[in-house]
Amino acid sequence: MRNSIKYMTVLLLAALSVLGFSSCNDEHTENQTDTAERKTYTCPMHPQIISDKPGTCPICGMDLVLFDKTNTSDFLTLSAPQQALANIATDTVKTGSFSSFKQLNGRLAVNPEQTEYISSRVAGRLEVLFVKETGVSVRKGQPLYKIYSEQLAALQQEYLIAIAQATQFPEDKKFQQLAEAAKQKLLLYSQTEAQLQQLRSKKQTSPYVTYSSPVNAVVSELFITEGQYVAEGVSIMRLEGYQNIWVEADLYPGEAGLVKKGDLVNVIIPGYGNEPHKMQVEFIAPALQAASQLLTIRGSIPNNHNELKAGMQAIVELPVANSFKAIALPVDAVIRDGKGAHIWLETGIGKFEPRMVETGVENFNRVEIIKGVEEGDVVVVSGAYLLYSEFVLKKGKNPMAGHNH
Repeated sequence: MRNSIKYMTVLLLAALSVLGFSSCNDEHTENQTDTAERKTYTCPMHPQIISDKPGTCPICGMDLVLFDKTNTSDFLTLSAPQQALANIATDTVKTGSFSSFKQLNGRLAVNPEQTEYISSRVAGRLEVLFVKETGVSVRKGQPLYKIYSEQLAALQQEYLIAIAQATQFPEDKKFQQLAEAAKQKLLLYSQTEAQLQQLRSKKQTSPYVTYSSPVNAVVSELFITEGQYVAEGVSIMRLEGYQNIWVEADLYPGEAGLVKKGDLVNVIIPGYGNEPHKMQVEFIAPALQAASQLLTIRGSIPNNHNELKAGMQAIVELPVANSFKAIALPVDAVIRDGKGAHIWLETGIGKFEPRMVETGVENFNRVEIIKGVEEGDVVVVSGAYLLYSEFVLKKGKNPMAGHNH
């Protein structure tokens, strides 16, 4: 009887052990299933946003995407078709000269040194105006207007009398001086030597006098009309020359130390050639512009064929830094975020890795790399941002997470 009880006790313990082991296995299997089924979602643009269920990013509103937490590699592998689709382009790093510029907003303006004001030298009636509209080009020596002036006719008569007296009394210096004085009066009234020669040969005065253009220029403004009476010294028209043209640019007072009179700068006229014009700074304003906090710098550039017009936009580049042995990459090759700046290197066929870099000065299309890349490295110069997004999408983290400068 006692043996039977012992036998039953052993069987009961064995049964309980089997049930307990089965229960542990079921629980372990259930935990594995829960772990396998638990998924993590993140924002492609903001990898710090992590959720255990689908949704939208609270920062940008994009749909959260699923990523594989078991993929811990710090590189991406793309096939040739994938690279072509993402427009991935690479270039081998080389050292060379690099210049950084400060860009200033500027404009073209008329050079007043090439402006001529045509005024009436005598009082009279404007008999004929040969140029009746603005914007017309005139050549040097081309007639501009004809004026009727009794005063001029009187001066011509005075000159003829003085010439006759000087001819009759050649030894009398007084008459010679009077003749010369009468001639100078006519010259001051813009009479030419040819006109005076014609007056001496014909010995006939004329109240009509034609005035010609002293320069090659464009009529920019007319102040009178044909038939109008004008006083001596009244402006008739303004002529402007465009053989060279002013370039004016705006500069903040804090940037005044970047330029001084005599410096050479680049001038770019949008839409008029890719090569910049070289300009010497001729003037730096001693005071700020009215109602602004800007200084004005100015120079002039040639205007071949009169292609450039006053009022056009101009970009003035001030040289800030020059280096003859620098590593510079296109601006689009450098990704900047809260962690710093990084680039993407092709370390193998189709294998791309991010690398933290330290940047220096930059211009409008290139940036200097001070630290993080060496000559001979193969750098992604196009499509770097797509690699960044793909890395965040697949890895669920920032490429530079855990990296320091």
